[in-house]
Amino acid sequence: MKTLENKVVVITGAGSGIGRALALDCARRGSLLALSDVDETGLAETAALVRATGVRELRTDRLDVADRDAMTAYAASVADQFGRVNVVVNNAGVALAGDLVDLDYPDIDWIIGINFLGVLHGTKAFLPHLIASGDGHVVNLSSLFGLVSMPGQSIYNATKYAVRGMSEALRIEMLAGGHQVGVTVVHPGGIKTAIARNARVSSREDQASTASFFDKKLAKTTPEKAAEVIVAGVLADKSRVLVGSDAHALHWFGKLAGARYQNVVARVSKKVMPAKTTVV
Repeated sequence: MKTLENKVVVITGAGSGIGRALALDCARRGSLLALSDVDETGLAETAALVRATGVRELRTDRLDVADRDAMTAYAASVADQFGRVNVVVNNAGVALAGDLVDLDYPDIDWIIGINFLGVLHGTKAFLPHLIASGDGHVVNLSSLFGLVSMPGQSIYNATKYAVRGMSEALRIEMLAGGHQVGVTVVHPGGIKTAIARNARVSSREDQASTASFFDKKLAKTTPEKAAEVIVAGVLADKSRVLVGSDAHALHWFGKLAGARYQNVVARVSKKVMPAKTTVV
């Protein structure tokens, strides 16, 4: 895929952050857009911004990516309306902070349902349409934490590693099968979005402190820059896209240090991460 002009692009989690920035970037490139989010207010704001670019065709839907049946029906409806689907960006995602021993199963099920199963549902539901297009691309959002693991992020890590594993296997399947469908897995570092402020936390974490730590210490890259890097990676048919200097630095640190990086992270985290509440 050399251009996004006149391509039908589907983006989940388009109500804010990277999803909104991608929608605007693609609109300016002449794409036809199908945008979705569970946040109807945020989605409406994105739609207004996209329409201001002069987008040729725009569809918006409230969609829970964790709902398999809803995603299957959505994919069929989008393909029927536009006549084809060229790009699917499985961007919707959430965060959950807390040590594994402190996490509750409802929160674990919640993040797995969105971060991994949501990506699986979007990929599988749209894949036949991407293959049929003859010029398709799957873009799945993993994370820097799909390359290295961090304390307090065990289930978030698990979902993002799962997205990476599935996406890399899918790319191989498309190549081996001779299908004209590219697959790019994206590993953003700290992006200036609301993900930490909307995150769930364990009973031993202070949500406000956790969000503040992310916003002030970790979020260095703008969503607009992230979108620019992602689109460039898709057009270059890259299998892996790292977003942000932190993503590049920690990726290479993990590769060079091997499993020993875990010991270093354990020592550093004691000094820099927010304190936990005491259980009595």
